[in-house]
This record gives sequence, structure tokens and C-alpha cells, in this order.
Amino acid sequence: MNRSRARDPRTSGLAAAVAGLGVGVAGYWRLMSPYSQAWGHFPYRGATSEPAVALTFDDGPNEPYSSRIATLLEDRGARGTFFQVGQAVRRHPEVTDSLARSGHVIGHHGDSHRLRTSLSRAALLEDIRKGQQAFAAVGLRPALYRPPWLLRIPALRAVLFEEGLRPVSGEFCHVLEVAQPGAQRIARRALAKIRPGSIVIFHDGFDGKVAERGRTVEAVEIVVDRVCALGWSLVTIDRLLGVPAYQSTLPA
Repeated sequence: MNRSRARDPRTSGLAAAVAGLGVGVAGYWRLMSPYSQAWGHFPYRGATSEPAVALTFDDGPNEPYSSRIATLLEDRGARGTFFQVGQAVRRHPEVTDSLARSGHVIGHHGDSHRLRTSLSRAALLEDIRKGQQAFAAVGLRPALYRPPWLLRIPALRAVLFEEGLRPVSGEFCHVLEVAQPGAQRIARRALAKIRPGSIVIFHDGFDGKVAERGRTVEAVEIVVDRVCALGWSLVTIDRLLGVPAYQSTLPA
């Protein structure tokens, strides 16, 4: 008598789901984790034991929030690093120019902040070069690049080398910050992550578009005041990592 039984389809489905989840987690870690070094050096923290922190701001310029963040930093003798999107720079070139003149560092965060521009070598190169043109229009050629969503493909390293750019990662201040939870919640999570050499990612915009970022501004103020009260230094990425902020020549 054959006692074998067909596999329970529910068990098979569960196993497939678990396997799929494992593949998804592994893929996320390699391609989008702030900490992954799978495709080459991708610094998420400075190699220092000194009490120094870099606060960074992605997806702008987005007014009035970018300027409000810059002002509160300047009022405390600090400067930040703003990874900006080319299309937003075209919308607010005067803001990008003002930030740079005030001593903040401007980094490259893509031109369109669209997923399709990050999935192939050709699309990535075109997007980066279009972004460089937007920065060149205000007299800047960033040397620092943070990919949108921190997405890295195998071709990214070669493209950045070709364009004279260095990749920069960091740690997100709060996983839900873009959804604007309370300022205190954002600030508490950000402060919990701060260590010597930390690079903390906030968002003063949203994918290069107009967005409400009032709670981020409030959270940044809380974080800055707390860090300053502890006697720590707030520095720009180039100083933290010991690399140039800008390239010496503008693109043709």
C-alpha cells in the first residue's frame, strides 16, 4: 500500500514565500542598504574617534525648508551637506547658490530622482550628466554623489569614476521621516544613532519635488542644539571624510 502523500500546497506556498522574502532581503542589503559595500567603498560613517557629526539633507532644494535649515545651522556656527536633485536646482538656483556661498556643501543626488534612471549604466550616466549641467549653471561641480534611495547597481562605481564623483551613504534619521511623524520622534531616533563620525540623512525635499518638511526642520533644530550642548562638532561631509567637496573644473 502506497502511504506517500502529496505535499500540502499550503506548506509549499509558505516555503516559497519565505524563500522569496529571503531573496528580497538579500537583494535590498546588497543594492540599497546604507551599510552595504557589495559594489565597492560606500562610506556611511567617517573613520574618526573625534566627536564630530555630519548632518546631510536630501532631495532639495525645497523652499522655504532648505533655507530654514541652513539658517538654523548658521546661527549656531555650523554647516550642512545638501545632496540636491538637478530638477530642483533648476527650480531654485538662487537657493543652491546661496547655500554654497554660505559655506554649506552641495552634493549631487541625481537629476530626476526617478527609479528608471538608476537601473542601467546608460540611463545612470545620462542622469548624472544632466544633473552636473544644473549645478554648473550656478557655478558648481560637486565631487560627492549620493544615489537616490541609496540604490547601487554594479555599473555605478565605474560611472562615478568616469564623472569624477565619490559615493556617499549615511544613516537615515528615522525610517518614516519622509512621512513627517512628530519632530520629537524624528529627533529622538536621530540622536540615538549619533556616534563619532556619524553621517545622518534628513530630507529637506521629496524626490526633488515640493513637499512639506516643517517637522524635519523642527527635528533638525532639536538635534543641532543637543549635539552642540554636548560640545560636539557639526561638520560637512568633505571635512569628515577628508575628501574634496567639489571638482576643480566645470563640465563642458
